[in-house]
Amino acid sequence: MIRMTTETSDTEAIEQVVATVERAQRAKDVEGFLALFHPDALWTTAHGKVLIGLDAIAEFTRTVLPAASWDGEVTYEAVHTQFLRPDVAAVKVRQVYHSAEGDTEGAPLYVMTKQDDGRWLLYACQNTEVQVG
Repeated sequence: MIRMTTETSDTEAIEQVVATVERAQRAKDVEGFLALFHPDALWTTAHGKVLIGLDAIAEFTRTVLPAASWDGEVTYEAVHTQFLRPDVAAVKVRQVYHSAEGDTEGAPLYVMTKQDDGRWLLYACQNTEVQVG
């Protein structure tokens, strides 16, 4: 029973990280977004750009996020969390950009690690654009 309680609270904490990604993206909050990453993180964008380490992720994010333009809103939902170990989780996310022209979707996979202080951080992430048709 203790494991179930821990997994439940960890799942909720992971879902909060995904919700923070959504809030940071909507607000174009670069620092809020970057605070979610492990210093040794690996990020691959939906278009295949590979960013290794927080410095590379920060340089990219500081350039791209403030300049991003969209006429709708984006939503993120953790649709499946698989614990690989008690301190490592693979999280499948549904990312939807809602706009007047119609919705487009991304299918990120976040591998997250639990830190000694209990925080969950993004460690290895791959975003994939969902092609319709």
